[in-house]
Amino acid sequence: MSPPPAWLVVIDMQNVFADPASPWHVPRFAQTVAPILRLTRAYAPRVLFTRFVAPTVPAGAWRVFYEAWPFALTQPDHPMWEIVEPLRDAVPAARHAACAKGVFSKWGPELAGPAGGGAIVLAGVSTDGCVLATALAAADAGVRVMVVGEACAGIDDESHAAALEVLRPLDPLVRVISAAQALEEATV
Repeated sequence: MSPPPAWLVVIDMQNVFADPASPWHVPRFAQTVAPILRLTRAYAPRVLFTRFVAPTVPAGAWRVFYEAWPFALTQPDHPMWEIVEPLRDAVPAARHAACAKGVFSKWGPELAGPAGGGAIVLAGVSTDGCVLATALAAADAGVRVMVVGEACAGIDDESHAAALEVLRPLDPLVRVISAAQALEEATV
């Protein structure tokens, strides 16, 4: 029996990371939108969007984190946490509400269920934060992970490249692939 088809998981493509005025702006965010849009069309309906949202009450080390970033302590429905246009309309709204977490890794039952023990393809931001954490957690859970390098962006070019280099030795559990390879995977 062949494994289930891969799901595309788009990590945190939100206004807070897109807006140049935001303290959490990801400089190459805009360059990821077009490849991600192509991927969402190819993988539909097997697409989930994740969202980073601040906790109501930060706990543990997250208290220190939010002392450094108090602007982010807003309600989960604040516009800064919304998925950016045109990605917001690429999949049904329920697919971006399914996985909203206040931690770096988005791996959990919300992604494990749809993946069904098969594979996930990751794209989004930031490569050196939430994408990396999600890839590692999913691989630890026994899921095959593919990270689309040009459909991700980091807090800077060096951090993006370093995160991809951290992932490369983990092949075959985690593979860094091109958008073309990800599009081929969509038809498998």
